[in-house]
Amino acid sequence: MSQPVKDPSDTITGAEAVVEMLKAHGVEIIFGLCGDTSLPFYDALARLPHGMRHILTRDERSAAYMADGYARVSGKVGVCEGPSGGGATYILPGLAEANESSVPVLAINSDISVASRGRYALTELDQGALMRPVTKWNAVLDRAQDIPQVFRTAFKQMTTGRPGAAHVALPFDVQNGAVDRADVYGDAAFGSYPAERVAPDPNCVERAAKLLREAARPLFICGGGAVIASAEPELLELAERLSAPVATTISGKGAINEEHPLAVGVVGSNGGTPETRAIVDQADLIIFVGCRAGSVTTERWRHPVPDKVKVIHLDVDPAVMGINYAAEVALVSDAKLTLAALNAALATVQRPLEASAVERAQEQKFAKFHALAESGDKPIKPERVIVALSQALDPDALVAADAGTPCPYLSAYYQLRGTGRRFFSNRAHGALGYSLPAAIGAHFARPQVKCVSVMGDGSFGFTCGELETAARYRLPITFIVISNATYGWIKAGQKSGYGRRYFAVDFDRTDHAAVAAAFGVKSWRVTEPEDLGKTLKQALAHGGPSLVDIVCQPLHEAKAPVSEWIA
Repeated sequence: MSQPVKDPSDTITGAEAVVEMLKAHGVEIIFGLCGDTSLPFYDALARLPHGMRHILTRDERSAAYMADGYARVSGKVGVCEGPSGGGATYILPGLAEANESSVPVLAINSDISVASRGRYALTELDQGALMRPVTKWNAVLDRAQDIPQVFRTAFKQMTTGRPGAAHVALPFDVQNGAVDRADVYGDAAFGSYPAERVAPDPNCVERAAKLLREAARPLFICGGGAVIASAEPELLELAERLSAPVATTISGKGAINEEHPLAVGVVGSNGGTPETRAIVDQADLIIFVGCRAGSVTTERWRHPVPDKVKVIHLDVDPAVMGINYAAEVALVSDAKLTLAALNAALATVQRPLEASAVERAQEQKFAKFHALAESGDKPIKPERVIVALSQALDPDALVAADAGTPCPYLSAYYQLRGTGRRFFSNRAHGALGYSLPAAIGAHFARPQVKCVSVMGDGSFGFTCGELETAARYRLPITFIVISNATYGWIKAGQKSGYGRRYFAVDFDRTDHAAVAAAFGVKSWRVTEPEDLGKTLKQALAHGGPSLVDIVCQPLHEAKAPVSEWIA
């Protein structure tokens, strides 16, 4: 029996279906770079009334980092795209960072036609195999009619459970194939995260509440999961109820207002200090909240000392439980729902606020810091940069920190005056060149506040091409370059652990302000400590993109808050 002929008006092309599926999931911004295998997709973006904005980048890696920064700040899925071949290999680092940081980023790479596979077509690459290790979920499309289901699955995978990255390979002929219009629908709820919160086991809540009642010195250590879950109000209520200090990882900055009497600040080997470590060592109960208790947070699993302290572990990912610390109670659930349940279980508990130990630790920590920050020495000390930036920025500002010199200093000493995502860094893999594009993504997520990118000069070399992107869109972002003409983190490691045998870590100094000016970015170069504050204020007040190149003390000569360098 013959099948009825389908009316062509009931179908759309695969490329059109991709655009409609993105729109159906509430996507507003797409970051990406063109390529010949992407032509049908770009034509659909050009023709259809979808309302999305495409931001043309200069590098696919930057597109992924922009999507990452956008997702961290907006609470929505970040979307990036690129062509086949090199476009796929370039976009991969951003997916690796986002996935390991539990940030939902969707990458779409166009691909050679299905019909051309195995025939030595230009840019042929097994994108599925390439992306599988660095994503939570990925798919290579073979048929246009599968596009709606694949994209619905991708969005659901990214935003439920532990959030993560997804990748879809979109062959050229699949973009031109036919898709049934009736199949093209999506649920916008899966365009934001966390989309489906997991409630805690009531028995586990009761066991955890019992431990919290009995503990004399409980301490919360909050990771990025606490901020992702928007659990800040429930955390503060529980911490004040128990008079329990709250420490954070770098990704957890924003879980508590860092000016609160119970706020310890960042702990661990990157951004922690002897004073914050002492708070960790004094605790008799550690509550990890949205934190995997990894090597940096625990100083290679030495603080807290395993088997010397009781642990409650709260995380949405069951895989992290028991890996690094044996937990008395494992709460595999959403942080916001679980902390609310613990508050209810402990409703009769209200201990008087006793923050004296935390306050003493903060006083000691910042006394050492300000002694260095007030120095008029040249090159300018990194501590002085942090003070000047703190004084110049309002509490709502967004700060994106690159790996290297910016991360430990900002983590330790840039105090957030509020909660939520106001500071972030790429702590999963620490690749150079992250903060400049991530700040661009963050700006599009929250354009009403000032956004600042702080990078080293090593990172600048990785990513300076995106200054053209910032200039083209007239983005009012301020870029700060810590200029010390060395890969400082490695040189400091060679000093502390390898007898000062410095090898292949130094490069020539660049006039980053001149480079930025060539891209059309308003720029300044600062060498005198007394000029720093006023120059930063001028740059921050500028209506378009601005850059301040600060000649700073090299990291191996500084007193950075990095435990492995401290004798």
